[in-house]
Amino acid sequence: MPDQALSGLLVLDLSEDISGPYCAKLLADYGAEVIKIEVPGWGDSSRRRGPFPGDQPHQERSGLFLFLNTNKKGITLNIKSGSGVEIFKRLVEGADIVVENFRPGVMAGLGLDYEALVEVKPSLIMTSISYFGQRGPYRDYQGSDIVAQAMGGWMQLTGDPALEPLKLPGSQAEFQAGLNAAVATLCAVYLRDQSGEGQQIDVSLQEAVASILESAVAMYSYSRFVRRRMGSRHHLQCPSRAMPCKDGWIHVQAGANWDHFATFLETPELMQPRLASILRYRYADEVEGLIQPWLESREAGEIFSSAQEWRIPFAMVLGIDELMEDRQYKARGFFQEMGHPVAGRFTYPGAPFRMSETPWQGRRAPLLGEHNEEIYCEGLGFSKGDLARLRENGVI
Repeated sequence: MPDQALSGLLVLDLSEDISGPYCAKLLADYGAEVIKIEVPGWGDSSRRRGPFPGDQPHQERSGLFLFLNTNKKGITLNIKSGSGVEIFKRLVEGADIVVENFRPGVMAGLGLDYEALVEVKPSLIMTSISYFGQRGPYRDYQGSDIVAQAMGGWMQLTGDPALEPLKLPGSQAEFQAGLNAAVATLCAVYLRDQSGEGQQIDVSLQEAVASILESAVAMYSYSRFVRRRMGSRHHLQCPSRAMPCKDGWIHVQAGANWDHFATFLETPELMQPRLASILRYRYADEVEGLIQPWLESREAGEIFSSAQEWRIPFAMVLGIDELMEDRQYKARGFFQEMGHPVAGRFTYPGAPFRMSETPWQGRRAPLLGEHNEEIYCEGLGFSKGDLARLRENGVI
């Protein structure tokens, strides 16, 4: 049995920023050999995005880059040069997968689109991620994570109904697209292993968002009902929202048994017929008003532990500073420390899922061009003199 589930796969990661690197990271974390290809001297754009230790920008110390590129090897290559294109095609000959997230048309302009690369490697899988996809009237439009969240429908559903639509924190559209891309890539690997056929995968951030709008699309399709923003409330379940308690916030969830819930909260008023009905969401303000005094007299940890003993799904609203001290994360060893020769030693999120026989492994992200000699000399047969000339000419 191989050491890891994806051992034996070779991936060329041409992507930048978040969506493509996250896709390739998931493959690398579970055993694929991923070669991160960056612009000489400049590198992935995420190297210039924080956070940075001590708030001092440095291309080898970006927390975002270091997280998104664990377990990868790193080389530099200028694919805008003729020599760079030829070297890339030589790398493709031995590769299983290419991941890229350039604007649609960029790879074709370089002579490196799927049609060109499949001539080099007929069984190649090429995963292309973009904001609006490779086809359609928006194909060439500019995008960003907030654009994808807005155009995908998330923002219209997020925030207080009396205020402006909000984006979800972080770059959720980028990460969701990267996750979709990794799953699609593995589906294509499975087909290739059965048939020998490669294919191109087209991932749109807009569609990645629109595919996870819960029941909003179905509700509109069935009844032309348009879901609106409801703040932290659930559109049907009541109560189901974050509410203040004595020392912070607690997420309140009724669970399946309303009698049980009312007894736990020592609030018999909740058993009034209209509040005990499944239509109680119409009276959400009243329900929450009855619950609030009980919550304000207790701390979040106490409420959480007691509710779970009663089998009621309350949750503490943990801050980032609390996550790494949480006993569940500690018990499962989720957060992992990794050292880096320039950035130092820091804590990173670990395995997003567990495999009993072929587990996740963690190794630091590469320095810019760190594996040039290994890949070009040992892999492609270049001499050190060749590398020096390529470097002088701006190819690597």
